[in-house]
This record gives sequence, C-alpha cells and structure tokens, in this order.
Amino acid sequence: MGTALVTGATAGLGLEFAWQLATARHDLVLVARTTERLDQVAGQIRAAAGVQVEVLTADLSVPADVARVAERLAVVGDEPGEERHPVGLLVNNAGFATAQRFVGGDVETELAAIDVMVRAVVQLSHAAVGQMTVRGRGAVLNVASVAALTAGGTYAAAKAYVRSFTEGLSVDLRGTGVTATVLCPGYVHTEFHDRADLDKTSVPPIGWLEAPAVVAHALDDVRRGVVISTPSLRYKAGSALLRVLPRSAVRAIGHYR
Repeated sequence: MGTALVTGATAGLGLEFAWQLATARHDLVLVARTTERLDQVAGQIRAAAGVQVEVLTADLSVPADVARVAERLAVVGDEPGEERHPVGLLVNNAGFATAQRFVGGDVETELAAIDVMVRAVVQLSHAAVGQMTVRGRGAVLNVASVAALTAGGTYAAAKAYVRSFTEGLSVDLRGTGVTATVLCPGYVHTEFHDRADLDKTSVPPIGWLEAPAVVAHALDDVRRGVVISTPSLRYKAGSALLRVLPRSAVRAIGHYR
C-alpha cells in the first residue's frame, strides 16, 4: 500500500496516524525527537501490523535534522542500489503549544515553534512533492487547527500559515497526480494540552474530539482529495462562524489552544 512518513509520530495524533496507516498496510517512516520512544513504538507496530517501520530521530527545530528528513523524503526509489521505498504520503503532524504569552515570554520558544510548525512543514513538503510529482502520485497531509481562524498568538499564526500554504500547494499540484490536504481539528483528547500545561476544564465535553475519529476522517479526506479537512459537524459550523465574524469579535474571544 506504499510508504507513509509521519512527523511527531510517538504521541497524540501522530501516533494514531501511525497505527491507522499501519493497519491499512502502509509501511512507515516515523520521525520524532526521542530515539528510545521511536524504537518502542516501531517495535510495537511491526509486531502487531507486520509492516516495515523505519525510524528517524529528528528535532524539527534544528535545521540539520530537518535536512535529514527532507533527504529521506526526496528518495524516488529508482536510483541504483537504493533499497528505501519512496514516500507516498507525508503527514506533517509535529507541533506544540508555546504555553506562554508572547509579551514577556521566551522568544526562543516562539521561534522554535515557528521552525517546527512552519519552516519544517515548508521544507519537508517541498522535498516530498519533488519526488511525488516525478512519480505522478502521492499526497501531503499537513496538520493545522481550527485555531488558524482565531487570534491565538504564535500557535494560531503558525497554523494559519499552514492552512493557507496547503491551499496554495493544492493549486500548484493540479494535474500532477499529487494532492495536498490540511487537517483543521478542534480540541482533541491527546497529550497535547497536558504537555503544554494548558487548562482543559474550560472546554465543555461536547468540545472534545477523539483522536481515532479525527485521524480516520483526515485519511478519508486525503483519499478523496479534499483540501480542507475539518472533523465533526460542530467544528465545521464553528469554522464557518469564525470566517464570517468581524475580526474584532474574533479577537475578543481570546486565545484558542
């Protein structure tokens, strides 16, 4: 069924993407910062799903690490002696909330967030579509957020870039056999909010989505060539409302994490 590369693959949505793709018989290239955790997840997936799993330890805020992942994505598969299969699906999932206000916060944290959620997404997408268009098939799935439509600081700004970038990429890819999809979920039950020490009690139960359903929805939209994938009717409605509200009203809502 081909090979998929997933960034941020050892936790949250990334881990769920890895499992669902493996269950669908995709071989995997898993990218994350911690080798021990990568090896653990890879071993579990190999044993349970019987697929091939490569691991790449990489911190996507570090340019040299991003370059190594881009090099893997650029593999076309027809080079003499090349044993690695080309990647047919790139899932740019890695990201984190800064968990601070911009004013008075640590600027290096803000810049690292931009490196991971913007710079790496651009560089890895460029490497992937380069070989995919040569082969005439493939897909890029970039994980953004409903936060892209809000005024939520660096995180929201990064996700707004990813949403707009993916739309533009989808236009650029017309007629190539390659597609681009941006996933824009709302609040999802994962480790994301706990790792950022963000308060979850302010979100009512109806506001939460489950990771398996979000990932299944996203992968189905990728297969259908959908450009903007927004799981659940309530978040589709919320996104529509955010697009038509005056920006002064959106700013009054405050941060969305």
